[in-house]
Amino acid sequence: MTVASNPVTETPDPLAPAQLGPVTLRNRVLKTATFEGYAPDALVTQDLIDFHLAVGNGGVGMTTVAYLAVAPEGRTERRQIWWRPEALPGLRQLTDAVHATGAKVSAQIGHAGPVSDSHSTKLKSIAASRCYTMTSMGTGLDRPATADDIDRIIAAHAQAATWAVESGFDAVEVHLGHNYLASSFLSPRLNHRRDEFGGSIACRAEFPRRLLAAVRSAVGDRAAVLAKLNMEDGARRGLHPDESLAAARLFEADGNLDALELTGGSSLLNPMFLFKGDVPLAEFAKTQLPVVGVGLRVFGRGLFKHYPYAPLYFLDLARAFRAELHLPLVLIGGVTDHDGMTTAMAEGFEFVGMARALLMEPDLINRIAADRATRARCTHCNRCVPTIYSGTRCPLLDELEPVA
Repeated sequence: MTVASNPVTETPDPLAPAQLGPVTLRNRVLKTATFEGYAPDALVTQDLIDFHLAVGNGGVGMTTVAYLAVAPEGRTERRQIWWRPEALPGLRQLTDAVHATGAKVSAQIGHAGPVSDSHSTKLKSIAASRCYTMTSMGTGLDRPATADDIDRIIAAHAQAATWAVESGFDAVEVHLGHNYLASSFLSPRLNHRRDEFGGSIACRAEFPRRLLAAVRSAVGDRAAVLAKLNMEDGARRGLHPDESLAAARLFEADGNLDALELTGGSSLLNPMFLFKGDVPLAEFAKTQLPVVGVGLRVFGRGLFKHYPYAPLYFLDLARAFRAELHLPLVLIGGVTDHDGMTTAMAEGFEFVGMARALLMEPDLINRIAADRATRARCTHCNRCVPTIYSGTRCPLLDELEPVA
């Protein structure tokens, strides 16, 4: 495992091979996790394989399969893959296909917690503490995780990590962000517990720390272990950078991570904090149950706030983490060209993550390698985001002229 990065004397080439824990990547560009929406029976399909083949053939160092839930109630909705024996053959088929492109492949694992849609899963959602959320609308409050739940979910993360390695994944990414279950424990707004998992940030970080320890114990040095961590929830009384950095220091000291991916925003409280750019409110409303869709049209501007897009929009927040941590870090948010990649490297980040730009142009990395002046065509309209319910894609592709 990697607990500290080596001193950097010159800016690394983002398109040159790099080491991520025990894994050698052909470059420092990761396709970050975006729920693909291509598993209608919660099992791998050819469409899901093709989704990752496209970015693998397109030149990324590693692609990330999202979102692989550790338990059936941990899915955000019923068409999401959850770890069980019948899912493993399809996952092996997927990893073999991606490896044939020269890319590596990571499994994002986690538990959706209060982000789970109980209408869809038909299972009660759980959170750090009892809370009423949009996803629990009509089914009552999310129930607080019990001690038995916590033990069960920690064990489920370890089992998922074991199955991931056995299925050919090169890395496991533990989801600690976006107010999913582990993130709800970190959030002072969502965690009102009075036991060992509530109160100070050290106590609120205890559950995520146990998850990471269980995953590392399960995989050893057979795979890289990453975590996706909110730097900030972007919500009043939510997790703020000072507490997130304190949690990150604890994760680093534990020595269970090979890299930390820095993100932000809350799927419950402020989703656009993650995306920046345009707010496709009408498209979001069409994907919901009628009553929720009406609510979004009426009140959606309060939930879906507008944040202007800017290149490298998480860089300012991430600098404090880079200054304090030795752990390799993945910078995401507005990385769309070679200039952005080299800026991230010059600032001391070991890897960069891309998502929306690769939905429009899966071959973007190959094109940048051929011509480093290449600029992504993504307009940051965010119309891709609501497509997760019907197969994640760029809706603009049919409207644009093909690239010669």
